Amino acid sequence: MRKTFVCFMLQVVALAVASAAASAQGPVQLSIDPRRSTAQFSVSHIWVDRVSGSVPILRGTIALISGSAMPSSITATLDATRISTSDPDRDAALESPDFFDAKQFPTWTFSSTKIVAQGASAFVMFGDLTLHGVLRPVRLDVTVAGDAAHPVYHARGQIDRRSFGMAVTRLDPVIGNPVDVTLDVYTKP
Repeated sequence: MRKTFVCFMLQVVALAVASAAASAQGPVQLSIDPRRSTAQFSVSHIWVDRVSGSVPILRGTIALISGSAMPSSITATLDATRISTSDPDRDAALESPDFFDAKQFPTWTFSSTKIVAQGASAFVMFGDLTLHGVLRPVRLDVTVAGDAAHPVYHARGQIDRRSFGMAVTRLDPVIGNPVDVTLDVYTKP
């Protein structure tokens, strides 16, 4: 009986040491999976009610505290040259200098500045978004699914297109200013 207890205690100590070693390793870096991740937007338009589209996520990293799906930081780069609204003429207009000016600003970047947990599976993320050559702070409300090894994040937020320098187009009066943003972010296995 005493031998069994000693073996049990040794296993407990070994698990505690392994857990402490994992925590001491610091953040775990995961890469965003661009094949499965999506960034979508939606804006009101007087002639068609709402226009929705997507922008591919090229790459990104998520730093996790070991053993948790909650991030300590997130960065992402999106491809402004491949905007898709399922209408080639509209896509060309959005990529023009009137809107995103994709030739001059081919990528958008996001870098978190603060993450505030809202329970075990949600957080508010504040960060800097650079779009159309303009950097502005943004807020995203995020929910977490999956586990620490394969977390999935669903984020929602809103930006004002005018604050990113898109306010002087001839179509300005028919397009809404607030743009709803939704992201589904998967990590690479």
